[in-house]
Amino acid sequence: MSQEKQTVYVSKDLYEKVKKYIQEQGTFNTVDELVEFMLNELLDQSVNETMSKEDEEKVKDRLKRLGYM
Repeated sequence: MSQEKQTVYVSKDLYEKVKKYIQEQGTFNTVDELVEFMLNELLDQSVNETMSKEDEEKVKDRLKRLGYM
């Protein structure tokens, strides 16, 4: 994956909230680090939220019993 950086714009209010959070928590050094971490977490989470085959079968069975399939 490329480590080249791109610019993302956020409101000044949000930037200041994030900056304050970083100062209070001490976990991240910069707003950029926190934003990159959070976006990666969000995207990883959405990829991992696929339905299991078992859950998919339960949904299909329920839809069939309700007459939709």
